[in-house]
Amino acid sequence: MRTVLARVSVALLLAGAATACGSDGTGGGGDAGAGGARVVVTTNILGDVVRTIVGDGATVDVIMPPGSNPHDFAPSAKQAAAMRQADVLVVNGRRFEEGLIDTIEAAEADGTVVVTATDAVPGDGARATDPHVFTDPVLMQAVVEHLETTLADDVPGLDTAAFHQRVDDYRAALADLDAEVTDTLAAVPADRRVLVTNHQVLGFFADRYGFDVLGVVIPGGTTLAEPSAADLVDLADRIAAAGVPAIFAETSAPARLADALAKEGADVEVVELYTESLGEPGSEAGTYLDMVRTNAERIAAALGGSG
Repeated sequence: MRTVLARVSVALLLAGAATACGSDGTGGGGDAGAGGARVVVTTNILGDVVRTIVGDGATVDVIMPPGSNPHDFAPSAKQAAAMRQADVLVVNGRRFEEGLIDTIEAAEADGTVVVTATDAVPGDGARATDPHVFTDPVLMQAVVEHLETTLADDVPGLDTAAFHQRVDDYRAALADLDAEVTDTLAAVPADRRVLVTNHQVLGFFADRYGFDVLGVVIPGGTTLAEPSAADLVDLADRIAAAGVPAIFAETSAPARLADALAKEGADVEVVELYTESLGEPGSEAGTYLDMVRTNAERIAAALGGSG
């Protein structure tokens, strides 16, 4: 019952937010919310989260439209201006928005308050610089707590009982989502909990749900790098030796390298996941909660679960 109530609550919040906020990817929007405050968010994943918890407390504009590759997205002049003029600019951080870094720094230099979501999640080793915190819904609870504190402090008129209740509702929905993902992935046998991804994107997910990352097609945490031929051959050999049935690519980035690598192995499927961008509104990955749920279902189905 708690899961149903949480989903209904979040759905109602989303409906309210949609009527109060501007269009994705435009840097523009409708009338400002309470106190005329305006929040601008770089990625559409964080944009969905911020819109849900802010509700009608402020106008929330999202820079990147659905399907964007955050590693190479460059803002228009209008979007750059919106980032500089915002009361608060919410960013992912850890160089996730590679094409926006100069604009973010310019906005901060102009006096815009910049809130970095990944500041809520300290990391060790490679995780300390991994920007893909959002692949773990438990860590996203810490992100939401961070957003609650900073937005309440820095967005005029937002520090209200209604805002804090929306945050509590969303944190409950994230807890329910974690339980649901755990149940979905339970069908994947221990010896098939091996991930090969287009680039290093599912590290936090793997840590949370008991998977090993065998390798990545594109080295590092960005889609802008290029693997060597020797790297591809080595990874293909490891995939064949481990009997990996699927390679996971991003819907927001070209999968040509994953496709090429799949041809090196036997019966290796390339499965697209919504790892760095939401899908279109109303789609199976139109919200952050739906994105995580859909990815878990696809991983379970590809690796031998029931999906």
